[in-house]
Amino acid sequence: MSAAVVIDPDAFLETERGRVWTPERNAEAWRLALAALSAALAADSVERLVVVCGLQGAGKSTWIARQRPQLGRVYFDAALPGRQHRAPILAIARARGVAAEAVWIRAPLAVALERNRRRAADRQVPEASVRSVDRLFEPPSRAEGFAAVRIVDAASRAD
Repeated sequence: MSAAVVIDPDAFLETERGRVWTPERNAEAWRLALAALSAALAADSVERLVVVCGLQGAGKSTWIARQRPQLGRVYFDAALPGRQHRAPILAIARARGVAAEAVWIRAPLAVALERNRRRAADRQVPEASVRSVDRLFEPPSRAEGFAAVRIVDAASRAD
């Protein structure tokens, strides 16, 4: 593996005309993302899975982009508000014998909503969805199977 791998289920929603979301396309995007995760973790050179979670608009993708490419790392980028959402990802990591680390990009709801509003139209998440993730969010923990948990506080201003 020559560079870090980033898996984002939303990337599987891309079309020639931008990102298109439907319930069926979303289910297929998640199936493809989990298959890509399993394939990426099968590489002998993978040492760690980094699961980056938090509100839509919190800055997960930006945080990943700012990391120095680390050999042996696979990043999974998604909101993943609850243990049940993270469980399939952790199960794949366990099955492949790869340690998983959680990075929670913690942002105030108001900051995430403002950042979401500034996204291109096809990349905006419905406000109700962002509020739902905020309401349902369970901080990741070692008890659910992570080898380590980091909390990264997003900037308190909407930038």
